[in-house]
Amino acid sequence: MKSFTLLFLLAIVSCKAQNTMSLKEGEDSPTADLKEIAWMEGHWKGEAFGGIIEEIWSPPLGGSMMFSFKLVVDDEVNFYELGHIRQMNGTLVFELKHFGSDLKGWEEQDEVQSFKLIRAEGNRLYFEGFTFEKIDDNEINIYGLIHQGEREEEIKFNYKRQ
Repeated sequence: MKSFTLLFLLAIVSCKAQNTMSLKEGEDSPTADLKEIAWMEGHWKGEAFGGIIEEIWSPPLGGSMMFSFKLVVDDEVNFYELGHIRQMNGTLVFELKHFGSDLKGWEEQDEVQSFKLIRAEGNRLYFEGFTFEKIDDNEINIYGLIHQGEREEEIKFNYKRQ
């Protein structure tokens, strides 16, 4: 019985990150264009981390799609993210910065969180640690690999168009 429980727990742990990927050592990002993720444009809301999450994505312009993210818990802003998906060297890169509710940055001034494209496949774009999934014109999922100390956990953010 102990071995069955251990195998079951290992299976659960290994299944946790089913929707996110990483580039293999020496692997390059594939050729891609913003047209492949233009469906992200719009105003999206959902629930996560015990509150309301909101993302607003601009249409492609100037080689990028800009976004803002906000988490509101108990009717107060918890934190923000600002970033973009941009065209770079014939592929796409997802980049962001975090800010507290007072707009003080979490990263150093010149530091940016950057996630390379792994592949575009059907209704999904896989970046390192993040996957954007179009369910339909009014619903999307974003899967993110969240690091908390030594732990890594994949979180699903479900959004509906506003």
